[in-house]
Amino acid sequence: MGYIMDLRKHVGHDPLIGIGATTLVFNDKKELLLNLRTDTGTWGIPGGSMELYETIEETAVRELKEEAGITADRLELVTVLSGQDFYFEYPNGDKMCTVIVLFKATDCSGEIKVSDDESKALRFFPLTGLPAMESRAQKIIDRILDGSIKV
Repeated sequence: MGYIMDLRKHVGHDPLIGIGATTLVFNDKKELLLNLRTDTGTWGIPGGSMELYETIEETAVRELKEEAGITADRLELVTVLSGQDFYFEYPNGDKMCTVIVLFKATDCSGEIKVSDDESKALRFFPLTGLPAMESRAQKIIDRILDGSIKV
Protein backbone atom coordinates (compact mmCIF):
# COMPACT_ATOMS: atom_id res chain seq x y z
CA MET A 1 0.00 0.00 0.00
CA GLY A 2 1.32 3.46 -0.88
CA TYR A 3 1.84 6.60 1.11
CA ILE A 4 -1.35 8.34 -0.06
CA MET A 5 -3.47 5.28 0.68
CA ASP A 6 -1.96 5.12 4.20
CA LEU A 7 -2.88 8.79 4.74
CA ARG A 8 -6.42 8.12 3.55
CA LYS A 9 -6.92 5.82 6.56
CA HIS A 10 -6.59 8.92 8.76
CA VAL A 11 -8.19 11.70 6.70
CA GLY A 12 -10.82 9.82 4.74
CA HIS A 13 -11.86 11.64 1.56
CA ASP A 14 -10.69 15.10 2.75
CA PRO A 15 -8.36 16.98 0.39
CA LEU A 16 -4.69 16.04 0.47
CA ILE A 17 -1.73 17.71 -1.19
CA GLY A 18 -0.09 15.08 -3.36
CA ILE A 19 3.18 15.41 -5.25
CA GLY A 20 3.55 13.25 -8.30
CA ALA A 21 5.29 12.78 -11.59
CA THR A 22 3.67 12.62 -15.02
CA THR A 23 5.71 11.60 -18.04
CA LEU A 24 5.10 12.50 -21.66
CA VAL A 25 6.20 9.79 -24.10
CA PHE A 26 6.05 10.57 -27.81
CA ASN A 27 6.59 8.18 -30.71
CA ASP A 28 8.32 8.99 -34.01
CA LYS A 29 5.05 10.45 -35.38
CA LYS A 30 4.90 12.92 -32.44
CA GLU A 31 1.90 11.04 -31.01
CA LEU A 32 1.49 10.94 -27.22
CA LEU A 33 1.24 7.74 -25.19
CA LEU A 34 -1.93 7.61 -23.11
CA ASN A 35 -3.32 5.05 -20.70
CA LEU A 36 -7.00 4.21 -20.31
CA ARG A 37 -7.42 4.58 -16.55
CA THR A 38 -9.32 2.00 -14.52
CA ASP A 39 -10.32 4.52 -11.82
CA THR A 40 -12.00 7.12 -14.05
CA GLY A 41 -12.60 5.27 -17.33
CA THR A 42 -10.90 8.14 -19.17
CA TRP A 43 -7.53 8.44 -20.88
CA GLY A 44 -4.59 9.97 -19.04
CA ILE A 45 -0.86 10.51 -19.19
CA PRO A 46 1.15 7.90 -17.27
CA GLY A 47 2.13 9.11 -13.83
CA GLY A 48 1.38 8.93 -10.15
CA SER A 49 2.19 9.87 -6.60
CA MET A 50 5.61 10.05 -5.04
CA GLU A 51 6.33 7.49 -2.34
CA LEU A 52 8.29 8.19 0.83
CA TYR A 53 12.06 8.59 0.31
CA GLU A 54 11.78 8.59 -3.51
CA THR A 55 13.17 11.31 -5.71
CA ILE A 56 10.67 12.76 -8.15
CA GLU A 57 12.72 11.28 -11.01
CA GLU A 58 12.45 7.84 -9.39
CA THR A 59 8.70 8.37 -9.16
CA ALA A 60 8.52 9.17 -12.88
CA VAL A 61 10.53 6.09 -13.83
CA ARG A 62 8.58 3.80 -11.48
CA GLU A 63 5.15 5.01 -12.56
CA LEU A 64 5.99 4.74 -16.26
CA LYS A 65 7.25 1.19 -15.71
CA GLU A 66 4.20 0.25 -13.63
CA GLU A 67 1.62 1.74 -15.97
CA ALA A 68 3.18 1.26 -19.41
CA GLY A 69 5.82 -1.45 -19.02
CA ILE A 70 8.65 0.73 -20.31
CA THR A 71 11.70 2.29 -18.69
CA ALA A 72 12.51 5.96 -19.08
CA ASP A 73 16.25 5.91 -19.63
CA ARG A 74 16.42 9.73 -19.87
CA LEU A 75 14.02 12.33 -18.54
CA GLU A 76 13.75 16.02 -19.33
CA LEU A 77 12.01 18.30 -16.83
CA VAL A 78 9.22 20.18 -18.62
CA THR A 79 7.45 22.14 -15.85
CA VAL A 80 5.75 21.97 -12.45
CA LEU A 81 1.97 22.40 -12.29
CA SER A 82 -0.27 23.07 -9.27
CA GLY A 83 -3.18 25.13 -8.04
CA GLN A 84 -6.94 25.03 -8.58
CA ASP A 85 -6.59 23.69 -12.14
CA PHE A 86 -5.00 20.52 -10.77
CA TYR A 87 -7.50 19.80 -7.99
CA PHE A 88 -9.13 16.43 -8.63
CA GLU A 89 -11.90 14.41 -7.05
CA TYR A 90 -11.72 10.69 -7.74
CA PRO A 91 -14.88 8.67 -8.40
CA ASN A 92 -14.58 7.15 -4.90
CA GLY A 93 -14.74 10.67 -3.34
CA ASP A 94 -11.04 11.09 -2.54
CA LYS A 95 -10.01 14.74 -3.03
CA MET A 96 -6.51 15.68 -4.13
CA CYS A 97 -4.70 18.97 -4.66
CA THR A 98 -1.96 17.75 -6.96
CA VAL A 99 1.48 19.13 -7.62
CA ILE A 100 2.52 17.61 -10.93
CA VAL A 101 6.15 17.49 -11.95
CA LEU A 102 5.88 17.03 -15.71
CA PHE A 103 8.66 15.20 -17.49
CA LYS A 104 9.27 14.19 -21.07
CA ALA A 105 10.96 10.83 -21.65
CA THR A 106 13.63 11.44 -24.26
CA ASP A 107 14.81 7.83 -24.34
CA CYS A 108 12.82 4.73 -23.39
CA SER A 109 13.45 1.02 -23.48
CA GLY A 110 11.24 -2.03 -23.21
CA GLU A 111 7.93 -3.03 -24.72
CA ILE A 112 4.83 -0.93 -24.15
CA LYS A 113 2.25 -3.12 -22.42
CA VAL A 114 -0.37 -2.88 -19.70
CA SER A 115 1.58 -3.83 -16.58
CA ASP A 116 -0.72 -3.10 -13.64
CA ASP A 117 -4.34 -2.72 -12.63
CA GLU A 118 -4.31 1.08 -13.11
CA SER A 119 -4.46 0.87 -16.91
CA LYS A 120 -6.94 -0.92 -19.16
CA ALA A 121 -5.16 -0.03 -22.41
CA LEU A 122 -2.24 1.94 -23.80
CA ARG A 123 -2.19 3.75 -27.11
CA PHE A 124 -0.48 6.60 -28.96
CA PHE A 125 -2.69 9.50 -30.08
CA PRO A 126 -2.02 12.65 -32.10
CA LEU A 127 -2.34 15.74 -29.89
CA THR A 128 -5.13 17.06 -32.10
CA GLY A 129 -7.16 13.83 -32.05
CA LEU A 130 -7.43 12.83 -28.42
CA PRO A 131 -10.15 10.75 -26.75
CA ALA A 132 -12.06 11.78 -23.58
CA MET A 133 -9.34 12.74 -21.13
CA GLU A 134 -9.01 12.85 -17.34
CA SER A 135 -9.29 16.55 -16.40
CA ARG A 136 -5.70 17.15 -15.25
CA ALA A 137 -4.31 15.44 -18.34
CA GLN A 138 -6.60 17.54 -20.53
CA LYS A 139 -5.29 20.72 -18.88
CA ILE A 140 -1.73 19.62 -19.65
CA ILE A 141 -2.66 18.94 -23.29
CA ASP A 142 -4.45 22.30 -23.56
CA ARG A 143 -1.30 24.06 -22.32
CA ILE A 144 0.86 22.16 -24.79
CA LEU A 145 -1.47 23.10 -27.63
CA ASP A 146 -1.64 26.79 -26.64
CA GLY A 147 2.15 26.94 -26.35
CA SER A 148 2.34 27.69 -22.63
CA ILE A 149 4.04 24.31 -22.09
CA LYS A 150 6.88 23.64 -24.51
CA VAL A 151 7.69 20.04 -25.36
